[in-house]
Order: sequence, then structure tokens, then C-alpha cells
Amino acid sequence: MTRQSPLMSLNYLTMVANRCTILTSRFISRSQLLQCVEVFRSTSATSSQQLPSTMTTTSPFTHHFDIRSDTTYLNHGSFGITPTCVKQVRDEWTRRLEEQPMDFLCRVQTDAIHDAKQRLAEFLNTAASNLAFVDNATWAMNVIAGCFPLSTGDNVVITDHEYGAVTRVWQRTCETKATQLRTATLPTYIHDVDEILDSIFSACDDNTRLIIVSHITSATAITLPIKEICERAKREGILVCVDGPHALAQLDVDLAQLGCDFYTASCHKWLCAPLGSGFVYIAPEHHQWVQTPVLSWGLIPPTLPQTWDDEFVWVGTRNIASYLSIPAAIEFMTEIGFDTFRDYTFNLSHTARKTLLQEFSGACLVADDRQWYGTMAHVQLPDGDCESLQRTLWEKHHLEVPIIEWQEKRYVRVSSHLYNTSADLEQLVTALKVEL
Repeated sequence: MTRQSPLMSLNYLTMVANRCTILTSRFISRSQLLQCVEVFRSTSATSSQQLPSTMTTTSPFTHHFDIRSDTTYLNHGSFGITPTCVKQVRDEWTRRLEEQPMDFLCRVQTDAIHDAKQRLAEFLNTAASNLAFVDNATWAMNVIAGCFPLSTGDNVVITDHEYGAVTRVWQRTCETKATQLRTATLPTYIHDVDEILDSIFSACDDNTRLIIVSHITSATAITLPIKEICERAKREGILVCVDGPHALAQLDVDLAQLGCDFYTASCHKWLCAPLGSGFVYIAPEHHQWVQTPVLSWGLIPPTLPQTWDDEFVWVGTRNIASYLSIPAAIEFMTEIGFDTFRDYTFNLSHTARKTLLQEFSGACLVADDRQWYGTMAHVQLPDGDCESLQRTLWEKHHLEVPIIEWQEKRYVRVSSHLYNTSADLEQLVTALKVEL
């Protein structure tokens, strides 16, 4: 059956809530979803006003997030924080599972996954048949690494800014398959697309089968030119896998336009879905060789799996509430407005960058241009021990912010989301002045 794309997110949630009155065994309670509709409606009213100033001590969005009162949280990029209304949807799905597991797992789960995946596919501008839910981007990367066709003498290229866990995944894969893992060194100062392309493709040769590249790098918070990388790779006959957990919500991730072969992501970061909500995208021409690393029934017997993504529906008994809450997270951010979110958080990260540079005479790895960074500011600090500074900022000042070593230099990575304000940045600067 062809499902129509919801035209408005409030109408979509109301539709689902109304369906609950008829198909109560399939969907979560109507009253619960209607409560969420009201939350989204109030959120929409806030976002429809002029963009709120970041130069305040309070944010009009803070009440949507249950953050510990003793914490100044400037590390959304690591694990995200889920809005209260999205957690309510997750908890309702869990309640439905636990009150009648047989009904939920054997009769509800497959269709519920289909519906949630369809909504995510619309958000990413791709077909649902190209997606499978997994727990996180690391899980997704292991899907690709576990079955990617490599032969002796082939090589895979990553960059020196790649996430450490991804590097480990491909180190093991290349060792197991007697292939080579090459590292492309990106320019020391990021400001030019052609320089980035040249640095990546200079590490490639006729035996390069795959390029692994972050959409937004984790430790260094750099937005990379993925579309241009994919276009050149296609001309040279090389496949591209994009690691994208930081890109969802920060950027418009349009999989039809990017042209990558594979895309891995977590929805729990900037999109604010619950922990345990990720996906892997596989372009249609690669469906035939992709396999789940955990083989079970695929679909509930007697129905047999017919497609690659069917194998990911049932990989053993588990709680899939986080997957099914992804549409609620999309609706929450849609009602806020993605432009509102991006403008608000970029203003904060730009302020953080500017202030930290002025106060500590450091440096940044990227030009001061929105093309190269978004909600995270990555700024050099005076040399010293990273671990002890991060621990002191938390234990003494109740500030949660990562202090990162990069090429033997010490940096702070400041993440800003809707609940942050300039007052949070001022607390960080004050604390750093005390400790440095």
C-alpha cells in the first residue's frame, strides 16, 4: 500500500492519534499522542515568533528538556538530550509492548517499523526500502564493514579526522580481509573545497574501493563537502560511505542529492530522538550483497524476509520504542523550525568561537564561515592536560564540555542546542579563566 506523505506535522500526529481509536492494538494511545500534539502546537507558537535572542539567561525552549538543574550542559554533540514530549512517545510504545508482548511483537511491530521508517525516509528524501533501523551509527558502520566486498590488494581510504570507533571498525575489517586502510590527511586549515578534495583523492589509487568520510567530523566539528566528494568519487569509480550522526538536523540531509552509496547515522544527537535510534542507508544498487551482522528470523514466521531490509526487522527480541519515536522527534524539530534551530545554535557557536579566541588567543581549524561549522565551536586552548581540565570543569564548575587533544594541541568543543544561552557560554569562559 502506498502511504501518503503527511503535509503538516501536527496534522500527521493528529491523524495517528485518531487512528488509535480504531486500531488500538496497532498504535499508541490516542490521548498520549494528542498530549504531544498540544506540546508541539505550543512549540510551534514559540517558533513562529521572531527568532529569540541567544544573549539571554533563559531560552524559550528549555522547558522541553529535562536537564539536571546543577548542570551547564555544553555537550549535546556527544549523546544528545531527548525532549520530554518525545520521551513520552517512547515510553508509551514501551508500555504497549510490555502490557501484551505477544500482540505487540507478533502483530504490531512489523507495521509500526514500516510506518516509522517511511516517515524517516520522507525526511531524508529517499525510499524507505533503502533504510534499515539500527541502534546507532557505529552499529550501522559495522553492517557495511561486515559485508563490503573487498579482495586482497584493495584499499579503503579514511581521513585523519574520522571518528575513532569508525577507524577501529575498518582497521579490523581490512586486517581480516588482507586489504589496506589508508589515511588521507586533510588541510591543517579548512577553507577551500578543492584543497579538501585533493587531500582525499591523493590518498586513492586504482585499488581504492571505498572512501569513508564524516559529514560533520566528531572531534573537530568540521562540515565537509560531501556532495562534491561523492561526485568526484563517482567519476573515479570509488564508492563512498558517509558517517553522518552529527549531520541530522544540523544540515538538510538529502540522500537523493548527496549521491553517496552508504550513509550511517544516529538520530539521538541533534535530531533529539531517544538513545538507540539509528539507521543505515544503502543505495539500491548495493542491496543484493548487504546482510545483517545478527541473523534471526528477519520477519515473524510464517512470513519470510524478501528484501535486505526485511532481515533487520527481527534480529531477536528487543524493545524498538526508540525506533518508533523517531517520527515524534522529527515532528518536534519541524515545529520548532529547522531554520530557527540552525540560526539560534549557530549564533551561539559563533559567539563561543569569537569569545574564546579573544580570551585565550587560540586558533580554529576552519574559516569563520557557516559552510564549515554549525552548532559546534572547536577552539584551541593553552597547552595542558585535557582529561584533568575536563574533570575539573565538571567537578568544580558543573560544566559539561569536552576538552579534546588534536595533533598534540588542546581544544574545547562547545555544543549548543535549543536549551542553551549566552549565559552558559559566559559560565564556561569564567571557569576557563580560573583554571587556565
